[in-house]
Amino acid sequence: MSDKKADSKSQAKYPVNLLDTPFPMRGDLPKREPQWVKAWQESRIYDKIRAASKGRPLFVLHDGPPYANGDIHLGHAVNKILKDIIVKSRNMAGFDAPYVPGWDCHGMPIEIQIEKKFGKSLPAEEVQRKARAYAGEQIETQKAGFKRLGVLGDWDDPYKTMNFSNEAAEIRALAKILEKGYVFRGLKPVNWCFDCGSALAEAEVEYKDRVDPSISVLFPFAEPEKAAQAFGLAALPRAEGGIVIWTTTPWTIPANQALNVHPELEYALVDTERGLLILAQERVEASLKQFGLTAGSVIATTPGAKLVNLRFHHPLAAAHLGYKRTAPVYLGEYVTIDSGTGVVHSSPAYGVEDFVSCKSHGMADSDIINPVMGDGRYIESLPLFGGLTIWEANPKVVEALTAAGTLLHTEKYQHSYMHCWRHKTPIIYRATSQWFAGMDLTPKEGGPTLRETALAGVEATAFYPSWGKQRLFNMIANRPDWTLSRQRQWGVPMAFFVHKETGELHPRTPELLEAVAQRVEQGGIEAWQTLDPRELLGDDANLYEKNRDTLDVWFDSGTTHWHVLRGSHKAVSHFPADLYLEGSDQHRGWFHSSLLTASMLDGRAPYRALLTHGFTVDGEGRKMSKSLGNGVDPHEVANRLGAEIIRLWIASTDYSGELAISEEILKRVTESYRRIRNTLRFLLANLSDFDYAQHAVPVGEWLEIDRYAVALADALQKDILSNYEKYEFHPVVAKLQTFCSEDLGGFYLDVLKDRLYTSAANSAARRSAQTALYHIAQGLLRVMAPFLSFTAEEAWKVFQPGNETIFTETYYAYPDVPGAESLLAKWSQLRTVRGNVTKALEEARSTDQIGSSLQAEVVVRAAGSAYDALASLGDDLKFVFITSDAKLVKVDSEAEEGVEVVVSKYLKCERCWHYRADVGSHADHPTLCGRCFSNLFGEGEKRSAA
Repeated sequence: MSDKKADSKSQAKYPVNLLDTPFPMRGDLPKREPQWVKAWQESRIYDKIRAASKGRPLFVLHDGPPYANGDIHLGHAVNKILKDIIVKSRNMAGFDAPYVPGWDCHGMPIEIQIEKKFGKSLPAEEVQRKARAYAGEQIETQKAGFKRLGVLGDWDDPYKTMNFSNEAAEIRALAKILEKGYVFRGLKPVNWCFDCGSALAEAEVEYKDRVDPSISVLFPFAEPEKAAQAFGLAALPRAEGGIVIWTTTPWTIPANQALNVHPELEYALVDTERGLLILAQERVEASLKQFGLTAGSVIATTPGAKLVNLRFHHPLAAAHLGYKRTAPVYLGEYVTIDSGTGVVHSSPAYGVEDFVSCKSHGMADSDIINPVMGDGRYIESLPLFGGLTIWEANPKVVEALTAAGTLLHTEKYQHSYMHCWRHKTPIIYRATSQWFAGMDLTPKEGGPTLRETALAGVEATAFYPSWGKQRLFNMIANRPDWTLSRQRQWGVPMAFFVHKETGELHPRTPELLEAVAQRVEQGGIEAWQTLDPRELLGDDANLYEKNRDTLDVWFDSGTTHWHVLRGSHKAVSHFPADLYLEGSDQHRGWFHSSLLTASMLDGRAPYRALLTHGFTVDGEGRKMSKSLGNGVDPHEVANRLGAEIIRLWIASTDYSGELAISEEILKRVTESYRRIRNTLRFLLANLSDFDYAQHAVPVGEWLEIDRYAVALADALQKDILSNYEKYEFHPVVAKLQTFCSEDLGGFYLDVLKDRLYTSAANSAARRSAQTALYHIAQGLLRVMAPFLSFTAEEAWKVFQPGNETIFTETYYAYPDVPGAESLLAKWSQLRTVRGNVTKALEEARSTDQIGSSLQAEVVVRAAGSAYDALASLGDDLKFVFITSDAKLVKVDSEAEEGVEVVVSKYLKCERCWHYRADVGSHADHPTLCGRCFSNLFGEGEKRSAA
């Protein structure tokens, strides 16, 4: 007869309490999860959570809107799952924590998609109509992806920045900040992308290495007498020469209008074979070497302050009459001597510091030379270079300077340079007339500036992790005025009427903005496109034109605290939000724009706390990219391993840094998941014949180890909830895994098996164990539900079949265990001794003295409190060690403590597998021990501790 058949026959004759459960060992997640997603939608679980949470304190996590373009990627998954964990954990902590997902809908990427599909010559109304339809399609695709990840939210009523009500509210927000005095129009250099044909926000700029020609250029003397005086000379010893600049943007030379020196640096007049050269004294030696000039003597030196207003000829003056002009020297604190010559050439149209310097020295906007058009080409009338792109012009400028005799040196130079984050192409600073929010303007009603208010907002905000505070503070402290306007079609209009001659706003602008907002509320931004100015302006219509600029898309998302929290979804929100959560790039993006808009509108930050997560990288720490082919598609992982594995990976990773993922990492996460699932299966299986109302045992009647296990689970939950409170999820997972594998699997459940399987089914000892398991299962499922949502829900349906969802529950209130603290201390000591016993048993097994631990009897020598703790268990001590017998010997000191393993000389009980002297003591059941006979046919064995 095979062992399997023998076991089957034995079980039929002497049954043990081996129960089953419909909660399977294999999760089969890719197959089951979509069924849960469908069931949650059909039974409207989110609405039921809202109903269950009604009346509780409100907790608002405001969703930073992803852009409505493209399939979701792993970064989306990290972001949305972290939010889902927080919302679920806050609901279960006794809050009313709604989750309103949102989408950012306007802007360049969608407009580019429409241009790709339909061409660039479409009327604005058609672009807007097609862009709106495209964004809607993208939202539905992304929405399905987020649902598949187990994210619960108000998917039927998300917010969209393109909803008519939101677009109208943005115009009203613009009106309010305009009335407060934050908005002005001016000429300023802004980040400009030729491919976008528009100004860019700071958050839309990235830096990549680029190679450009660097040039050292001579600006010839225009005022030799004044130059001599500046250096304390009666006259210059020779007429040739001038001042030397260094630049990596030759294309800016045609627009040069000034030169900058540092007022406190010492400048030298150097006699060389190329004439007299003015250089920063500390750069003389390096510069002459670079220029290939073998001889050079310093004639005189002077501080930069004495060179102010000294004029020099344009370096292309000898090449074309169009450059017959001079450039004055201005003083600039920003000039350095890290490289170059210590002299900076200024083209105010193409550099922020250049612009500030020239304006501060009295240059009018109308005097600024600005030959580069929005597409990157010079105007046709520019001498020598008209019609060329600036990149085509770079080598042509070098050639022209060489011909003019003013090029001293050129070489290829690699440097970090600004690029458009969408097109990945280089961008420039370009002076254009734009609408700005002034960082340092005093508002009309007085009080702090926008910068001061925003910095105070940073100070009042809690940051997770804490380093985010200094990062955001520095960005606000050093940022320029915010360029609000964009030259696009798919965006919320800056719905101003501007005087055709003066450029001034209509005197009734606030009133007109409200009238436009009302129309947009009914017909979307298209209503502004089709609006006849006469409708609102009457006879004034001939004097004014509609402003064609749109609002920076960061204003769209940056004002969601205004048009969502207090607008479209005010019924389920409050201001300020309790938490904003996004990737670390949003210190310069959404966190930043939201802070600035709220500072203008409300004088405070729109959030109480900011949480920042890192970016995903591969197992080697490399950023994911198409070129490396190391990206991970969340759809693929969900369909292969299950979304639950992605959720567990995210929850178990310290999100404050980079989140590494690889096949090896996913394999480890899958193993961790299996251990947790197996623990749940054991609990559910051993509770399948337990009805709490009928079978529960009062705490005072529990066995001691059961009281300990529940006290331990309660302590674990308190610890875990403090982590949830601080948005620390990887310790939650680590502690839960340790509890499942070591505290339960490696100890309590291991000890419990004998009592659960061999005690009489309805005995007090077994029901005590089941009561403890019931409480542990109640607590365990709830604390894991925020991150293992599919698994917790599946287990909950088996565990509490009458309850529709675990997500309407709050965290479990464990029964009060008397003397819990001393119990935890005592059993910690007992488990230490058990570890020594287990080690001794393993050694005996490795030398083939014993097979299973039940084949052994142990003698434990213990002293002091350890002896007292062990002795208190009486005959139940053997169950804790999982041996057939355990004897305790008291010794005087720890040095005498130890464990001795003895092979049992008794027969093995067929049912419980213990080796006991009373096996066969009942003639009718010769293979049973006395306790199994009692458990099956008598009053049952008595236990007190384990």
